[in-house]
Amino acid sequence: MLIDTHAHMNDKRLAPQADRLISEMHANGLEAIINVGYDLESSQWSVDCARANNRVFAVIGIHPHDAKCATKGMYDYFASVADDSNVIAFGEIGLDYHYDYSPRDIQKRVFIEQLELADSLKLPVVIHLREAYQDMLEILKENRNIIQNGIVMHCYSGSAEIVENMRFLDCYYSFGGALTFAKGKDKVLSAIPNNRIMLETDCPYMTPVPYRGKTNQPHYVKYVAEKIAEMKGISYEEVANITTENAYEFFNKMTRY
Repeated sequence: MLIDTHAHMNDKRLAPQADRLISEMHANGLEAIINVGYDLESSQWSVDCARANNRVFAVIGIHPHDAKCATKGMYDYFASVADDSNVIAFGEIGLDYHYDYSPRDIQKRVFIEQLELADSLKLPVVIHLREAYQDMLEILKENRNIIQNGIVMHCYSGSAEIVENMRFLDCYYSFGGALTFAKGKDKVLSAIPNNRIMLETDCPYMTPVPYRGKTNQPHYVKYVAEKIAEMKGISYEEVANITTENAYEFFNKMTRY
């Protein structure tokens, strides 16, 4: 059984199908889906969905695209639901300099504010990072004292060198559909210990081969597992066992199946 550690069933493309996707998850080899917020509304959706489905878990936070919209009221809401047993992490938060939908200085400020809030709530952090590696590294180094509950680099697309630079934080790394079609990822995977790798879909985005061009779904995470098995030269079952155990270790509030 697999765990999709990063899904967006709150996206308008998947929300109408969410009940079906959840009802079919066990038949499709999934023992849990972790649904991730990116603003207030999507975080609320994630919390409500997790409360209604005991094998769905919620992650709450403000994506860097929406950093310019962050308010104290949003932070107050996040704090108010953090004790919920199915709210298991803070994210996805971070930096995205590809689109710059929010000014970079605001992205950095809001990222640090959310690191502080996550630390106060004792939640691990799910990080979004795109084309901002140096600023990310500096922020994480400068704020290491408030990163005590674990971080995962979601949908990791960086280099093996960045992995080396991040070793001081003992990061986890999750991989999605891009692994099935991107080139040169063998070296990156070899730089990461097996006990720090997790699976995700980032659905409805980043659909893996053989479904590229179609809407991604949580159970397509199996194609990522198959690719990791191929690249590492181990069995699919071993990848499933390793990555599922890693998910329980990292998201330590998540109840076992």
